[in-house]
Amino acid sequence: MKNTKTFTLTAMFLAILILLSAVPFLGFIPIGPINATTMHIPVIIASIVLGPKIGAFLGGVFGIISMIRSTVVLSPLSFVFSPFIPVIGTDQGSWKAIIVAMVPRILIGIVPYFVFMALKKLTKNNPTSQSFSLFIAGFLGSATNTILVMNLIYFLFKDSYAQSIGASGAAIYTAILTVIFTSGVVEAIVAAIATVGVTSVLLRLVKNNATQKL
Repeated sequence: MKNTKTFTLTAMFLAILILLSAVPFLGFIPIGPINATTMHIPVIIASIVLGPKIGAFLGGVFGIISMIRSTVVLSPLSFVFSPFIPVIGTDQGSWKAIIVAMVPRILIGIVPYFVFMALKKLTKNNPTSQSFSLFIAGFLGSATNTILVMNLIYFLFKDSYAQSIGASGAAIYTAILTVIFTSGVVEAIVAAIATVGVTSVLLRLVKNNATQKL
C-alpha cells in the first residue's frame, strides 16, 4: 500500500511538472535573458514528502525538460542549458550545458529533505515549528537552484555569457549576483510559501493515513 501511495504521489508531481512546462509563462517566465521558474516547487515538495531519491528523480526530470525547452524555444542563454545549441562565438554546443541543466535541478530534490529533517531534529519535532522548518527548506531548495545555476554559468560559460549580456570584467559577476538577489530571492520566497502551504497538508494526510492503518 505504501508503494502504491508513493507511486501515485510521484505520478502526480510528474504530471504537475509536465503541465507547468507545457503552459506558457507558468513554468518558465522570461525575465530579460533568463527565465524565472516555478518548476522547482513540486520538486521541493516531493523531496520533503517522498524523500531525496524521488526528489532527485523529479529534479532530473525538471533538468531534462529544461534542456528540451532550451533546444526548442530559443533564448539568448539557450546555449547554457542545451548541448545542442551553439555556444556564442562557436559553431557547436557544449556538454557543459548538461551540468548546468541537470546538477542544480537534481540537488533541488535532495537539499530540502535534509534541511527539513535537520530542522525537525533541532526543534525536537515540535509541531509548532513545522511551518518554520518547511519555509526554510523551501527557501534553501530554491536558492540551491539559483545559486548553482548562475555560478555554473559563470564558471563554465563566462566569456559567452559576457557576450550575451554585453558585460565585461567585474560587471560579469555583478550581473550574476543581481540575478541571484532579485529574481532568485523572489523565486525562493514564493517556493517557501508554497512549500509551507502544500507540504503541511500532504504530511498531515500521509500521517493520518498511516495512523488509520495502524
